[in-house]
Amino acid sequence: MMRRILRIPEVKGGVAQEKKAERLFSLAILISALRCTLSYVILPFAIPLFGLGATVGVGPVIGIPLGAVALFYDVKGIRRFWIAEHRYRWQMTVIYLMVIALVLFLVVRDIVHLF
Repeated sequence: MMRRILRIPEVKGGVAQEKKAERLFSLAILISALRCTLSYVILPFAIPLFGLGATVGVGPVIGIPLGAVALFYDVKGIRRFWIAEHRYRWQMTVIYLMVIALVLFLVVRDIVHLF
């Protein structure tokens, strides 16, 4: 069922594929963390520090594209774990889905805030 959802045609597997899946997981989580850190930690302090308090919507303008990139890599990461037949593919799928839910929530919130 998961292979159909993720559009994975055949089983490839292998140690090299597992390593690629693990590297992609690290990249996807790093992008998601960067988006959250920029949007909710750095920008709220940096904007007033540099006297840009009147600039409204800077956080969402950065957060929405970063969120889209993070979501892309999250889905790509899930696929990679399934292509690799990684032994932890179910656990990683759950972790990815939780990250996707959080990022989607934040992107929707940014879109609402922007408009």
